[in-house]
This record gives sequence, C-alpha cells and structure tokens, in this order.
Amino acid sequence: MTAAVTLMARDKGGPAICFQMPLYPLIDNRNTSPSSREITSPKAVWNRDHNIAAWKMYLGEHASGEVSPYAAPIHADNFEGLPPTYTCVGQLDPFRDDTIKYVSRLVEAGVDVEFHLYPGCSHGFEVFAPEAEVSKRAGMEYMNALKRALHPAPASE
Repeated sequence: MTAAVTLMARDKGGPAICFQMPLYPLIDNRNTSPSSREITSPKAVWNRDHNIAAWKMYLGEHASGEVSPYAAPIHADNFEGLPPTYTCVGQLDPFRDDTIKYVSRLVEAGVDVEFHLYPGCSHGFEVFAPEAEVSKRAGMEYMNALKRALHPAPASE
C-alpha cells in the first residue's frame, strides 16, 4: 500500500509525501521471480502458496494478470518524482527479487533509496524473532531512517 499510495499521490498531484518506507513490500502480483518460486515450505512464515492466495483475495480473477500500478506498484512505467525511500527484505523472503527490482527502478529514476537485504532472514523476521540480533538491528535501522526523514539535518552552507 505504501508504494501504491506514493504513486497515486504523485500522479494525482498530491498530497506531497516526503518519505516512503515499504518494508518487504508485496508489489508484484505475477509471482514470476526466482524468489517467489524458491520459498515453498509450508513451515515458512510467508511462502508461494500464501502469496498466490493473498493476491487472489486482493485482485480476484485478475490476480495473475496485468493490473493497475495502484494495485501492484511494480507495474508502473515511471518511478520519477517519488519520495526518498527506505526499504528492506530478508534473503529468504518470497518478495526478495521484487523488492530488489523496485529498488533498482527507483534508483534509475533518480529517487534516493536506502536498501537493506538481511541475510538468512525470512518474511517478517523481526516480528517472529524479536530478540535476535538481526531483528534488533533492523528495528533500529527502521527508526533511524524514519527519524532522518522526519527531521532532516540542515543543509550545509
């Protein structure tokens, strides 16, 4: 939703959004990336079957076809003019490759992006293992990114 709202705000002329923070975003309904095919274990927090079911609940009969970028943001033709972005994904998340693609397209469009790929981590890792060192680090990185976005350092003279 974060990525879709920023696209819509840009396209509709506002409101101005100063920052977006889609964490391990669900942005491509097609489920064709390598990572969307890798994570299939029924024990996984989020796997291919969950992803297909979620898109079907959200988009109905259009779940695997071409849809509006306001429904599946990776479909957007243009990422220029979007706000600075912080995003992350776990290496073992079905959304890994879609997130990396999104980051690449933002960078190509001139959007400032901070991106973290957490090795060995699954979808929602920091929620399911909050005491793990990587989860604590991720939480601090989320808060620091948000703090920088809401309270930017003054420009140097």
